[in-house]
Amino acid sequence: MVKTAHDFSISENSQKELLLLSRKAIEEYLKNSEIIDFSIDGNDELLRLAAVFVTLTQNGDLRGCIGTIEPQYPLCEAVIRMSLSAALNDSRFFPLTLKELPETKIEISALSPMTKIKTADEIIQNKHGVLIQKGNRNGLFLPQVWEHFNNKEDFMNELCSQKAAIAQNSWKDASAEIFIFTVFSFKES
Repeated sequence: MVKTAHDFSISENSQKELLLLSRKAIEEYLKNSEIIDFSIDGNDELLRLAAVFVTLTQNGDLRGCIGTIEPQYPLCEAVIRMSLSAALNDSRFFPLTLKELPETKIEISALSPMTKIKTADEIIQNKHGVLIQKGNRNGLFLPQVWEHFNNKEDFMNELCSQKAAIAQNSWKDASAEIFIFTVFSFKES
């Protein structure tokens, strides 16, 4: 069962296990084109369903980021799938190479359930991630993206134009749906 945004967390032991699993999944696929087998060893925390994003960076610059907004897989499986997708299928980048892997840092973000809001006034800067939907377009920014913006208007305008490919001020339109969420994120040091 996924916990609510208020009490959602992942133990330190499971965080370490998931980061190792992510790195091992990418390495094994880059070496042998195989998806790793994984065992949980009685850790029920890794079996709960979770929506997950995996973000890859090199020298602080984004190198890949892919995830799901709905819980579809157990946490451990979601981490493997999203790790491979971030490394190989992010259309903004060429697929990661084995040579690049040692200089690549991994961050995992487990998402709380989405909450639909009436206006952007309900968004708390530096706390909430945001999903916007308008027509058949949608875009999402994780809460970590706030560090690149000075205010909510710039954050929302960029979310619309860059991620949803809609007009910048579309978030002010009554036909747009806005959802907020929080994340529990952790990364390699």
